[in-house]
Amino acid sequence: MFERLREDINSVFDRDPAARNFMEVLTNYPGLHALLLHRLNHWLWKKNAKWLARTLSTFSRWLTGVEIHPGATIGRRFLLTMAWAW
Repeated sequence: MFERLREDINSVFDRDPAARNFMEVLTNYPGLHALLLHRLNHWLWKKNAKWLARTLSTFSRWLTGVEIHPGATIGRRFLLTMAWAW
């Protein structure tokens, strides 16, 4: 689990020149938060806890602004960047 987290964070460093340190990425990147919550939701989905997975997915969307269906399969070293235009 922690190995995958480190790999996800290293993917941010590999692709985002603005990323400065581990704590900044872990605490301030909503794309990473969405991905981490999706991994939990996807695990629940595969364990047939579909209602809980969908409910947590809705919470994740509210928290991060990113909607990822819990049944979606996302591979390793995936990076989701966010850009807001007002």
